[in-house]
Amino acid sequence: MSINRVVISGNLTRDAELRRTQSGMAILNLGVAVNDRRRNNQTGEWEDYANFIDCVLFGARAEAIANYLVKGTKVAIEGKLRWSQWERDGQKRSKIEVVIDEIEFMSSRNAGQGSGGFQGDSFQGGFQGGNAGGYQYAPAPAASAAAPAAAPAIDASSSVYDDDIPF
Repeated sequence: MSINRVVISGNLTRDAELRRTQSGMAILNLGVAVNDRRRNNQTGEWEDYANFIDCVLFGARAEAIANYLVKGTKVAIEGKLRWSQWERDGQKRSKIEVVIDEIEFMSSRNAGQGSGGFQGDSFQGGFQGGNAGGYQYAPAPAASAAAPAAAPAIDASSSVYDDDIPF
């Protein structure tokens, strides 16, 4: 049995790039910087080293969230690794990228960047699906505008005895 699962959390290195295949399927490319903490052998101090990871998301879900994924946004991503190889101008090239299954916005409300960018956890709803083209947006339930019901008043003059408790 083989397992191909990746979970990363980091900041976007650039605005997400949305493009389409000839058949019209949306493809969203984004880069995530993930810090790796290592001890410097010379100074003994801990230092952060950035790892830059290419990620890709397919289908309707890619279209729906493209405008929210701006440079600097903190995200958590779950997916699988995919290795690709191709030839360009006579040179063989290859890369490893994460094919996104789940993405979660982790920026705070006030950390949104750029116009029209995601404003942290104010985004509600989610995406469900399993294969590259079968994702559906599931909106969050509407919040009630009514004020919450007040808790019942307790009469402090009445006494509660152990015999009154049903357990």
